[in-house]
Amino acid sequence: MSNRLKSTAALAAVLISIAAGSASAETARIFWKDLRPATQAAAESVGLPMIAAKMPDHGETLSLNLQDKTIQLAGYALPVDREGDLVYQFLLVPWTGACSHMPTPPPNQIVLVTPAHPYRMSEAYQPVSVTGALEPGMEKSQLFIVDGASVIQSGYAVRKAEVVDVDVVPDTITQPANSPWRFLNKKKN
Repeated sequence: MSNRLKSTAALAAVLISIAAGSASAETARIFWKDLRPATQAAAESVGLPMIAAKMPDHGETLSLNLQDKTIQLAGYALPVDREGDLVYQFLLVPWTGACSHMPTPPPNQIVLVTPAHPYRMSEAYQPVSVTGALEPGMEKSQLFIVDGASVIQSGYAVRKAEVVDVDVVPDTITQPANSPWRFLNKKKN
């Protein structure tokens, strides 16, 4: 291989490496607090669960500064559209038990996720990380739970999302000791 060809190959490798690095640098890792106004109390401050009906804006104030930005957010997946263990759409929520076992979080604490590829889920409230373009906007989803159907309003959507399992949701809210749903806080081994 000639020196010129080697130099060109090396330059191409460096440019690819830089491009890959800048693409990942454009993904903002966000937390649940980033999806609500700074003036809105966090769930642990007002006593879990946060109930939208008790909030002046019903939890409908969204963070528009994240609109169309590629974000990465960890939370718990609650299937909306599934066939067996393949999930085509799910709600990403900040704590286990949200929406089906306890009152629904405010819309600005719920993300409707449509994976780029069907996501294989072994259990409800599986901890996952979602990466994709965040779209603020109210959407309603029908969630089928053990005791019937419920309509859940989400404040954000991520379509064509990359979804991966995680062991830990960094800013999760742990159920109070007296919660009958505390068993959902199980740790993976």
